Amino acid sequence: MPSRPLHPSPRPRPGHRFRVPIAGAAAGALAVLLTLALLTPLGGAPRAADPDAPVDAAVDTSVDAPINLAANSTNPVTPGDFTGYGFDQCETQSQKNMDAWLAHSPFRAVGVYISGASRFCRTQKNLTPTWVSTQLAKGWRILPITLGPQSTCVGRFPRYGAAIDPTISNAGANGYAAARGQGSAEADSAVAAAQALGIVPGSTLWYDLEGWSNYKDATCRESSLAFLSGWTARIRALGYVSGVYSSAGSGIRILDDARRQGRADVVLPDRIWIARWDGVANTSTSYIAEDGWRPGNRMKQYRGGHNETWGGVTINIDSNYLELGNAAPLRCGGVKVDLANYKKITPTKAKPRQVRALKCLLQEQSLYPGKMSKKYNKKLRAGIHGWQARAGQKVKDKWTKKNWASLLAGGAS
Repeated sequence: MPSRPLHPSPRPRPGHRFRVPIAGAAAGALAVLLTLALLTPLGGAPRAADPDAPVDAAVDTSVDAPINLAANSTNPVTPGDFTGYGFDQCETQSQKNMDAWLAHSPFRAVGVYISGASRFCRTQKNLTPTWVSTQLAKGWRILPITLGPQSTCVGRFPRYGAAIDPTISNAGANGYAAARGQGSAEADSAVAAAQALGIVPGSTLWYDLEGWSNYKDATCRESSLAFLSGWTARIRALGYVSGVYSSAGSGIRILDDARRQGRADVVLPDRIWIARWDGVANTSTSYIAEDGWRPGNRMKQYRGGHNETWGGVTINIDSNYLELGNAAPLRCGGVKVDLANYKKITPTKAKPRQVRALKCLLQEQSLYPGKMSKKYNKKLRAGIHGWQARAGQKVKDKWTKKNWASLLAGGAS
């Protein structure tokens, strides 16, 4: 994704975008309303597309481009309930590349840039309604991203000139009303682009607010909060879920501060996407409190731009870990059993989260009667032996990945 978290050093990578900049907020809103008119209320099935309409060409997102109303479909809400790994990249990948990574990589979610004039990759030749529906049918979760106006504190926008991608207004009149209006207009464009691609209501649309170094700057803080409030209010009004991506040390931090302060003038997003390149595949960061947007409304970009090769296909990506929806419910009175990795457990080497997850799962098999403590104890050893014997595995004190696989398997899988 677009920006390296600005702590300890502000070294962002160019954002990557593609946009539906309808001519003015009113025209954008009109396009959205025309598009939404083809749909039933949220949760209902969209109307069938015109079978004679072309849907395989890349969506034209130039100024005044007509919205492809035929893209409305019965695609599932995205990302839905999902816990696991995702990636984002500058250019939307070909079907061949997506299939190779689906078969060989750990990733199941992909970030794509559907709107925003400040994008870096502007062509997006692969991004069509057919591409979207194909990925969703194959099991990919799509994370639609917008990068439009940015804070003046970022320092490298507008990328292409103020007439194309203006910065967020710093005018403080009427509670930064101009910035709120900009955020609302970007939501109109994002929803129009989503509808044109067949991304249905109920899906999460993400606004990319690039990070900056001094989050305490009052002007940038307040104008950014007003902009994001306008974005979230309008996204919700149009039937989608509001997400915000930003650096842990700036955009996400000011949102969390507003949350903890209970600010009535700030409309908080439904979900946050934290940019914190600490190499840890979780959704935590020391920059914000642990209770915000939990459970099920956080993801983290934990590694920035780098090459990865899966199935013989190399892509330059950012790596993300997602905990969205109800895919990872707490069990046994508060234990998370859906982990990013399941590691070996021994009497002398056992990570607390792994131990508690194992105790919970064994308890659900009537093999562990004790408390959900974080230490390897005698009752856990007995439970481990009990499962290994039941599964026809070698009985020993160590709990291996093979043991995990047998315990986590369901039916024939």
